[in-house]
Amino acid sequence: MLLREVEYARPASVEEAVALLAGHEGARALAGGQTLVNVMKARAAAPEVLVDLNGLDELRTIRFSEDGMLELGAMATYAQVIASSEVDVARPILAEVVATIGDVQIRNRGTVGGNVCVADPTNHLPPLLVALDARFTIRGAGGERTVAAEDFFLGVYLTAVGEGELLTRISVSPASGAGDGYAGVTLGRHGTYLANAAASVGLDGSVRVVLGCVDAVPVRARQVEERLAGSDFSEEAVRAAVEGLGATLDPPSDVHGSADYRRSLAEVAAVRAVLEAASRRKEAA
Repeated sequence: MLLREVEYARPASVEEAVALLAGHEGARALAGGQTLVNVMKARAAAPEVLVDLNGLDELRTIRFSEDGMLELGAMATYAQVIASSEVDVARPILAEVVATIGDVQIRNRGTVGGNVCVADPTNHLPPLLVALDARFTIRGAGGERTVAAEDFFLGVYLTAVGEGELLTRISVSPASGAGDGYAGVTLGRHGTYLANAAASVGLDGSVRVVLGCVDAVPVRARQVEERLAGSDFSEEAVRAAVEGLGATLDPPSDVHGSADYRRSLAEVAAVRAVLEAASRRKEAA
Protein backbone atom coordinates (compact mmCIF):
# COMPACT_ATOMS: atom_id res chain seq x y z
CA MET A 1 0.00 0.00 0.00
CA LEU A 2 1.27 3.48 -0.86
CA LEU A 3 1.90 6.10 1.78
CA ARG A 4 -0.48 8.98 2.18
CA GLU A 5 0.88 12.41 1.38
CA VAL A 6 2.99 13.71 4.24
CA GLU A 7 5.22 16.72 4.85
CA TYR A 8 8.90 15.90 5.20
CA ALA A 9 11.58 17.79 7.09
CA ARG A 10 15.28 16.98 7.50
CA PRO A 11 16.66 19.13 10.35
CA ALA A 12 20.33 20.08 10.52
CA SER A 13 20.51 20.06 14.35
CA VAL A 14 18.84 18.53 17.37
CA GLU A 15 17.49 21.96 18.29
CA GLU A 16 15.83 22.27 14.89
CA ALA A 17 14.42 18.75 15.19
CA VAL A 18 12.87 19.54 18.58
CA ALA A 19 11.42 22.80 17.23
CA LEU A 20 9.83 20.94 14.31
CA LEU A 21 8.36 18.27 16.58
CA ALA A 22 7.03 20.88 18.98
CA GLY A 23 5.74 23.15 16.23
CA HIS A 24 3.63 20.64 14.33
CA GLU A 25 0.82 18.73 15.96
CA GLY A 26 1.08 15.08 15.03
CA ALA A 27 4.71 15.31 13.89
CA ARG A 28 6.73 12.10 14.22
CA ALA A 29 10.46 11.52 14.35
CA LEU A 30 11.84 9.20 11.67
CA ALA A 31 14.84 7.10 12.71
CA GLY A 32 15.47 3.79 10.91
CA GLY A 33 11.89 3.83 9.70
CA GLN A 34 11.45 0.07 9.80
CA THR A 35 8.43 0.26 12.08
CA LEU A 36 7.00 3.69 11.39
CA VAL A 37 7.02 3.45 7.60
CA ASN A 38 5.32 0.05 7.67
CA VAL A 39 2.70 1.32 10.11
CA MET A 40 2.08 4.28 7.80
CA LYS A 41 1.74 1.96 4.80
CA ALA A 42 -0.87 0.00 6.72
CA ARG A 43 -2.69 3.30 7.39
CA ALA A 44 -2.46 2.62 11.14
CA ALA A 45 -0.70 5.97 11.61
CA ALA A 46 -0.86 9.14 9.57
CA PRO A 47 1.54 11.80 10.90
CA GLU A 48 1.27 15.19 9.24
CA VAL A 49 5.02 15.79 9.34
CA LEU A 50 7.95 13.38 9.29
CA VAL A 51 11.05 14.77 10.98
CA ASP A 52 13.95 12.78 9.53
CA LEU A 53 16.78 12.43 12.06
CA ASN A 54 19.23 10.70 9.73
CA GLY A 55 21.25 13.85 9.10
CA LEU A 56 22.02 14.34 12.80
CA ASP A 57 25.46 12.80 13.31
CA GLU A 58 25.52 14.05 16.90
CA LEU A 59 22.84 11.46 17.70
CA ARG A 60 24.91 8.60 16.23
CA THR A 61 27.85 8.77 18.62
CA ILE A 62 28.85 6.02 21.02
CA ARG A 63 31.25 7.32 23.64
CA PHE A 64 32.15 7.61 27.31
CA SER A 65 30.89 10.68 29.13
CA GLU A 66 33.08 12.73 31.46
CA ASP A 67 31.73 10.78 34.43
CA GLY A 68 32.57 7.44 32.79
CA MET A 69 29.09 6.44 31.61
CA LEU A 70 28.68 4.64 28.30
CA GLU A 71 26.51 6.89 26.12
CA LEU A 72 24.61 5.53 23.13
CA GLY A 73 23.23 8.16 20.79
CA ALA A 74 19.59 7.52 19.98
CA MET A 75 20.42 7.20 16.26
CA ALA A 76 23.27 4.72 16.81
CA THR A 77 22.50 1.68 14.67
CA TYR A 78 22.63 -1.91 15.82
CA ALA A 79 25.63 -2.40 13.52
CA GLN A 80 27.45 0.46 15.25
CA VAL A 81 26.78 -1.07 18.66
CA ILE A 82 28.10 -4.44 17.50
CA ALA A 83 31.30 -2.85 16.17
CA SER A 84 31.85 -0.43 19.07
CA SER A 85 35.00 -0.88 21.15
CA GLU A 86 33.41 1.24 23.88
CA VAL A 87 30.48 -1.17 24.15
CA ASP A 88 32.86 -4.13 24.14
CA VAL A 89 34.79 -2.65 27.07
CA ALA A 90 31.86 -1.35 29.11
CA ARG A 91 28.85 -3.61 28.51
CA PRO A 92 29.36 -6.28 25.81
CA ILE A 93 25.92 -7.77 26.46
CA LEU A 94 24.48 -4.86 24.45
CA ALA A 95 26.34 -5.92 21.31
CA GLU A 96 25.48 -9.57 21.86
CA VAL A 97 21.77 -8.86 22.09
CA VAL A 98 21.46 -6.48 19.13
CA ALA A 99 23.46 -8.96 17.02
CA THR A 100 20.43 -11.26 17.23
CA ILE A 101 17.99 -8.66 15.86
CA GLY A 102 16.74 -9.41 12.36
CA ASP A 103 19.29 -9.66 9.59
CA VAL A 104 22.23 -7.58 8.35
CA GLN A 105 20.01 -5.10 6.51
CA ILE A 106 17.89 -4.50 9.59
CA ARG A 107 20.96 -4.13 11.81
CA ASN A 108 22.47 -1.61 9.39
CA ARG A 109 19.35 0.52 9.49
CA GLY A 110 17.69 -0.06 12.86
CA THR A 111 18.55 2.25 15.74
CA VAL A 112 18.78 1.91 19.49
CA GLY A 113 16.44 4.87 19.99
CA GLY A 114 13.92 3.51 17.52
CA ASN A 115 13.86 0.15 19.28
CA VAL A 116 13.04 1.62 22.68
CA CYS A 117 10.73 4.40 21.50
CA VAL A 118 8.52 1.96 19.62
CA ALA A 119 8.10 0.21 22.99
CA ASP A 120 6.88 -3.03 21.48
CA PRO A 121 6.69 -5.52 24.39
CA THR A 122 8.49 -8.12 22.25
CA ASN A 123 11.49 -5.92 21.44
CA HIS A 124 14.96 -6.98 22.54
CA LEU A 125 16.31 -3.89 24.27
CA PRO A 126 13.66 -2.73 26.79
CA PRO A 127 14.13 -5.51 29.39
CA LEU A 128 17.90 -5.43 28.96
CA LEU A 129 18.16 -1.68 29.52
CA VAL A 130 15.96 -1.93 32.62
CA ALA A 131 18.22 -4.69 33.95
CA LEU A 132 21.26 -2.49 33.31
CA ASP A 133 19.56 0.43 35.10
CA ALA A 134 20.03 2.67 32.06
CA ARG A 135 19.17 6.38 31.93
CA PHE A 136 17.33 8.03 29.03
CA THR A 137 17.96 11.66 28.14
CA ILE A 138 15.00 13.43 26.55
CA ARG A 139 15.16 16.90 25.05
CA GLY A 140 12.23 19.24 24.60
CA ALA A 141 11.66 22.94 24.07
CA GLY A 142 12.20 23.51 27.79
CA GLY A 143 15.53 21.69 27.96
CA GLU A 144 16.74 18.21 28.88
CA ARG A 145 15.48 15.72 31.44
CA THR A 146 16.65 12.26 32.42
CA VAL A 147 14.38 9.29 33.00
CA ALA A 148 15.30 5.92 34.49
CA ALA A 149 14.72 2.95 32.20
CA GLU A 150 12.19 1.54 34.64
CA ASP A 151 10.11 4.71 34.27
CA PHE A 152 10.63 5.17 30.53
CA PHE A 153 8.29 2.44 29.29
CA LEU A 154 4.68 3.35 30.06
CA GLY A 155 2.67 0.92 27.94
CA VAL A 156 2.40 -0.75 24.56
CA TYR A 157 3.92 1.75 22.07
CA LEU A 158 3.95 4.36 24.83
CA THR A 159 7.01 5.91 26.48
CA ALA A 160 8.00 8.90 28.60
CA VAL A 161 8.89 10.84 25.43
CA GLY A 162 6.07 13.33 25.13
CA GLU A 163 4.72 15.43 22.27
CA GLY A 164 7.39 17.76 20.95
CA GLU A 165 10.20 15.83 22.68
CA LEU A 166 13.07 13.75 21.39
CA LEU A 167 15.12 10.96 22.92
CA THR A 168 18.76 11.95 22.41
CA ARG A 169 20.85 9.34 24.24
CA ILE A 170 20.87 6.36 26.54
CA SER A 171 23.46 6.11 29.32
CA VAL A 172 24.63 2.87 30.90
CA SER A 173 27.19 2.44 33.66
CA PRO A 174 30.19 0.20 32.88
CA ALA A 175 29.95 -3.33 34.26
CA SER A 176 32.80 -2.86 36.79
CA GLY A 177 32.98 -6.57 37.40
CA ALA A 178 29.24 -7.24 37.22
CA GLY A 179 27.99 -10.00 34.96
CA ASP A 180 25.06 -9.66 32.55
CA GLY A 181 22.86 -12.31 31.00
CA TYR A 182 20.04 -12.49 28.48
CA ALA A 183 17.85 -15.40 27.40
CA GLY A 184 14.57 -16.05 25.66
CA VAL A 185 12.61 -18.07 23.14
CA THR A 186 11.84 -16.66 19.71
CA LEU A 187 9.74 -17.61 16.71
CA GLY A 188 12.66 -18.69 14.56
CA ARG A 189 16.27 -17.69 15.02
CA HIS A 190 15.72 -13.94 14.49
CA GLY A 191 12.00 -13.82 15.14
CA THR A 192 9.72 -12.20 17.65
CA TYR A 193 10.20 -13.16 21.27
CA LEU A 194 7.60 -15.28 23.03
CA ALA A 195 9.30 -14.55 26.36
CA ASN A 196 12.69 -13.17 27.36
CA ALA A 197 14.63 -12.17 30.43
CA ALA A 198 17.65 -10.04 31.24
CA ALA A 199 19.72 -10.14 34.40
CA SER A 200 22.67 -8.34 35.95
CA VAL A 201 24.59 -9.66 38.95
CA GLY A 202 27.04 -7.40 40.79
CA LEU A 203 30.22 -8.37 42.58
CA ASP A 204 28.45 -7.58 45.85
CA GLY A 205 25.70 -10.09 45.06
CA SER A 206 23.13 -7.50 44.06
CA VAL A 207 20.91 -8.67 41.23
CA ARG A 208 18.34 -7.27 38.83
CA VAL A 209 16.05 -9.60 36.88
CA VAL A 210 13.71 -8.21 34.23
CA LEU A 211 11.17 -10.03 32.07
CA GLY A 212 9.90 -9.13 28.62
CA CYS A 213 6.83 -10.19 26.60
CA VAL A 214 4.75 -10.91 29.70
CA ASP A 215 3.18 -7.47 30.13
CA ALA A 216 2.85 -4.14 28.33
CA VAL A 217 6.18 -3.02 29.86
CA PRO A 218 9.29 -4.81 31.13
CA VAL A 219 8.62 -6.44 34.50
CA ARG A 220 11.11 -6.44 37.41
CA ALA A 221 11.08 -9.84 39.10
CA ARG A 222 11.58 -8.30 42.53
CA GLN A 223 10.61 -11.40 44.48
CA VAL A 224 13.25 -13.37 42.60
CA GLU A 225 15.80 -10.63 43.30
CA GLU A 226 15.00 -10.75 47.02
CA ARG A 227 15.33 -14.54 47.13
CA LEU A 228 18.70 -14.35 45.41
CA ALA A 229 20.12 -11.79 47.84
CA GLY A 230 23.20 -13.33 49.42
CA SER A 231 22.89 -16.41 47.23
CA ASP A 232 25.81 -18.41 45.86
CA PHE A 233 24.01 -18.32 42.48
CA SER A 234 24.30 -22.06 42.05
CA GLU A 235 21.86 -23.61 39.60
CA GLU A 236 19.92 -25.11 42.49
CA ALA A 237 19.65 -21.74 44.25
CA VAL A 238 18.61 -19.90 41.10
CA ARG A 239 15.95 -22.45 40.19
CA ALA A 240 14.57 -22.29 43.72
CA ALA A 241 14.43 -18.49 43.58
CA VAL A 242 12.61 -18.49 40.24
CA GLU A 243 10.14 -21.24 41.16
CA GLY A 244 6.60 -19.87 41.15
CA LEU A 245 7.52 -16.74 39.19
CA GLY A 246 5.13 -17.62 36.37
CA ALA A 247 2.16 -17.66 38.73
CA THR A 248 2.72 -13.97 39.49
CA LEU A 249 2.54 -13.00 35.81
CA ASP A 250 -0.42 -12.22 33.56
CA PRO A 251 0.93 -12.50 30.00
CA PRO A 252 -1.26 -12.38 26.90
CA SER A 253 -2.34 -15.38 24.84
CA ASP A 254 -2.12 -15.33 21.06
CA VAL A 255 -1.69 -17.64 18.08
CA HIS A 256 1.96 -18.20 19.03
CA GLY A 257 1.46 -19.26 22.62
CA SER A 258 -0.95 -19.37 25.51
CA ALA A 259 -0.55 -17.36 28.68
CA ASP A 260 0.42 -20.52 30.58
CA TYR A 261 3.09 -21.31 28.00
CA ARG A 262 4.55 -17.83 28.35
CA ARG A 263 4.54 -18.16 32.14
CA SER A 264 6.59 -21.31 31.81
CA LEU A 265 8.96 -19.75 29.27
CA ALA A 266 9.45 -16.72 31.50
CA GLU A 267 10.70 -18.96 34.31
CA VAL A 268 13.05 -20.81 31.96
CA ALA A 269 14.41 -17.54 30.53
CA ALA A 270 14.90 -16.04 33.99
CA VAL A 271 16.92 -19.03 35.20
CA ARG A 272 19.12 -18.98 32.11
CA ALA A 273 19.69 -15.22 32.23
CA VAL A 274 20.64 -15.21 35.92
CA LEU A 275 22.98 -18.18 35.57
CA GLU A 276 24.68 -16.56 32.60
CA ALA A 277 25.04 -13.26 34.46
CA ALA A 278 26.44 -14.97 37.56
CA SER A 279 28.97 -16.98 35.56
CA ARG A 280 30.20 -13.86 33.81
CA ARG A 281 30.52 -12.04 37.11
CA LYS A 282 32.85 -14.75 38.31
CA GLU A 283 34.89 -14.53 35.11
CA ALA A 284 35.14 -10.75 35.50
CA ALA A 285 36.20 -11.13 39.12
